[in-house]
Amino acid sequence: MSSLRDLGLSEYEAKAYRSLLETGPTTAKELSRASDVPMGRIYDVLNSLETYNLVRSQTASRPKKYVAVEPDTALDRLLEDKKRELQEKVGQYEEIVDDLSSQLESADPVEEPFWTAAVGPEDSLDLLLERLAAADDEIIMVGSAPARQVDILSSTERIVDELEAALERGVEVSLLVRPDLFESLPDEANREYYDRLFHYDNYSARASSNIRSAFELLDGIEVCIEVPHPLGREETFGVIDMKDSDFTADINKAFEEHWAEATPVGPP
Repeated sequence: MSSLRDLGLSEYEAKAYRSLLETGPTTAKELSRASDVPMGRIYDVLNSLETYNLVRSQTASRPKKYVAVEPDTALDRLLEDKKRELQEKVGQYEEIVDDLSSQLESADPVEEPFWTAAVGPEDSLDLLLERLAAADDEIIMVGSAPARQVDILSSTERIVDELEAALERGVEVSLLVRPDLFESLPDEANREYYDRLFHYDNYSARASSNIRSAFELLDGIEVCIEVPHPLGREETFGVIDMKDSDFTADINKAFEEHWAEATPVGPP
């Protein structure tokens, strides 16, 4: 069950506020008795509740009396305090990430082959997005990656987000697809590519009827090979991510041959 403590109040503060709602205007001594908050703590608790703007005091009376702010108003104030606190935390974490980004650097690529894999459309998409985000110089996308996900529109948007971010940081992006790919995608998915990517000078797209598979070649040293579902479903079964200089060199050579014969693709 939700409690006032979930919104930042201490146990004593929550007890005191709830008791004030029941007693109406009352003194600190009477409230201590009604709420089971020790007399030695009650004034600190009331001062804290006043800081939160959850209680009001009648200073002219002797002894001083306190009354609770109406619950809806009190909860709104606690919620706003929490939102403000979380926003400050977001700002702090963003500063930490900025600082760490300049401190943490990846080691230079090693020649030793390495591969990993993800199974299932969601994990496969997450792995692909991770590797796209890691590209420094070049992204080559071949095939029909967005069309092979469970949710075409959602996956397309996420992929285009990463491609646009790559283009913004100066990465060369080349897209080689079958001529019928964009015809098979929903109009909304096509618009993601046309409206957001085609105006970048470092983006180019071509179509070739010789495309039979789907993969992404990253910085000339890494390839993500998409494995179609063995039962023929319109989704990716898995992705194999491989770093192997000899293998990627062969793939890059084959891509250049297909690219040279492909037809440029532009906005409709």
